Amino acid sequence: MGATGSVGSSVSPVTDTTAASMQDKIDDLRDRQEQARNAGSPRSVERHKGKGKLLARERIEYLCDPGSFHELDMLARHRAHAAGLEERPYTDGVITGWGTIEGRKVFLFSQDFTVFGGALGEVFAEKIHKLMDLALKVGAPVVGLNDGAGARIQEGVVSLASYGGIFHRNVQASGVIPQISVILGPCAGGAVYSPAMTDFIFMVRESSHMFITGPDVVKTVTGEDVTLEELGGAMSHASKSGVATFVSADEQACLDDVRFLLSFLPQNNLEEPPAEDPSDDAERSCDMLRDILPVSPNQPYDMKKVIREVCDNGEYFEYFQHWATSITCGFARLDGMTVGVVGNQPMAFAGVLDIESSEKAARFVRTCDAFNIPLVTFVDVPGFLPGVNQEHEGIIRHGAKLLYAFCEATVPRIQIITRKAYGGAYVVMNSKSIGADLAYAWPTAELAVMGPQGAVEIVYKRELQQAADPVARRSELVAEYTEKYANPYAAAERGYVDDVIDPADTRKKVIAGLRMLQTKREELPRRKHGNMPL
Repeated sequence: MGATGSVGSSVSPVTDTTAASMQDKIDDLRDRQEQARNAGSPRSVERHKGKGKLLARERIEYLCDPGSFHELDMLARHRAHAAGLEERPYTDGVITGWGTIEGRKVFLFSQDFTVFGGALGEVFAEKIHKLMDLALKVGAPVVGLNDGAGARIQEGVVSLASYGGIFHRNVQASGVIPQISVILGPCAGGAVYSPAMTDFIFMVRESSHMFITGPDVVKTVTGEDVTLEELGGAMSHASKSGVATFVSADEQACLDDVRFLLSFLPQNNLEEPPAEDPSDDAERSCDMLRDILPVSPNQPYDMKKVIREVCDNGEYFEYFQHWATSITCGFARLDGMTVGVVGNQPMAFAGVLDIESSEKAARFVRTCDAFNIPLVTFVDVPGFLPGVNQEHEGIIRHGAKLLYAFCEATVPRIQIITRKAYGGAYVVMNSKSIGADLAYAWPTAELAVMGPQGAVEIVYKRELQQAADPVARRSELVAEYTEKYANPYAAAERGYVDDVIDPADTRKKVIAGLRMLQTKREELPRRKHGNMPL
C-alpha cells in the first residue's frame, strides 16, 4: 500500500504540470481563434456595417444551417513580407469551409472586405484553391460570396497567377458540381472572370458592382461619363449585359434565393436533382388554359401564366428575368420533380428568337443538361428577329447556339406547342426532329414555314399581281392557307407531334411523360468535346 501511495504522489505533480501546460496552449489557441474571428479592424467593421452590409461570417451563418459550418485555414496568414504588408491578420481576408444548406453539403468561401479590402493575395487564393479541390473530390456545390477589391497590388504578379489557379479550377468543375457566385460588393478587373465562368451569378441592387474597368478609367480612355451603378450595377448586368442571373433587393433576400436555387440542383453531375413529396395533384386539370389564348393570333398573352398554371403550386423560379425577355427560362417542379422550363414570351417582341434570347436559352439548356434536369419547352415562336443589325451581329451564329444546345441535350425533353411554330425557329425550339422525346400540340398550334400573310405574298405573288381585285384575292388565299396549315393536324399525321391535346390536360400529359422518361438513357458519341458555334 505504501509503495502504491508513493508512486501516486510522485506522478501527481507531473500530471498537474502537464495539465497546466495544456491549458496554456488551449488558451493560446482560443486567443488566436478569437483574433481570426475579428480579423478586421473596428474602424473597417464599423464602416462596412454603416453601408448596411453583413460581415463575411454573418453571411455564412445566415446562409448555412445553424451550427453546420466547419472552417478551414482559419489561422492562415500571408507571407508577403517583402511587399510592405506589415500586418498579418489571420484568415488573410477570406473565410473558407463547408456546411449544410437544408441538410445538404455545400462548400463556401466568403471574402472579408474588412481585411485588406478583400483583395486577393497568394494565401487568400490558396485557401480557395484547396476548397475547390475538396468540393470537386467529394462532389458538392461551391458557393462564393464575393466582396473584394480584386488583386492585392502589393503581391504583384503572384496575385495574378493566383487568380489563374481559381479560373482553372472553375473550368475543371464546370458541369461537374454546381458553382454559384454571389456578388455582395465590388468585383472588378480580373476578379470578374471567376464568377463569369460559374453557373449562376447573384447580385444585390445598389451594393453589388462588377466591371473590368471602373468609371474613372472609362472616363480617361473613352471620355464617357458613367456612374458606378450605370456601369456595373446589378440592374445593368441583369437587363443589359446578361451577366447577373438573379437580382435581389438586399443581402438577406439574395442569400434566401441562393438557398432556394440549391433546392432545385443536384449535388453533382452523377446525381439526380432533388425531388420533393408532391404537394399538388398530378391529375389536376388546367381549365384556365382553354381560355388564355386571345381570339386573334396576333394578340399577345403571358407565357409565364401558362407555365405557372402547369407547374406545382404555381411556383416558377425565373432565370435572367430582366434580360432577353422574349424568352423565359426557369426552374419549377412537376409532381415534385425538378424541371427546367423554356418558353417563348409573346408579351415581348411577339416571342421572337433574337441574339440575346438564343444565348440565354442555350446556356440554360446546357446547365440543365449538365445537371440531369429534364427540360419542358413551351413554344409560341413566329421566327427569328429580322433586321440588318441582327444579321450583322451574328443571329445565325447565336441562333445556332440554342439549336446546338438542344441537339446535345440527353436529359428527358418534352415540347408543348401552344400557338405559332414557324420556320427554323420551330425546329430550334426543341422539336421532335432534333431529339425531343415527346411533342404535344394544342389545337390552336400552327406549324408552318411562315405565317399565312408572308406565305401568300411569296407563293401567290404572280397571281396577286394579275388579280382583278388583289385585296379580295389575298384575303381568300390567306383564309385557305390558314385553314390548311394553321393547325397541328398535318404535323400529327406525320408524327412530328405525338399528340394533339386539350390545353387543360397539359399538366397531366407532361407529368405522365416525365414519369415514363425517368429511366431514359442516351449517350453522345465519344469525343473530347463538340465545337459549339461560340
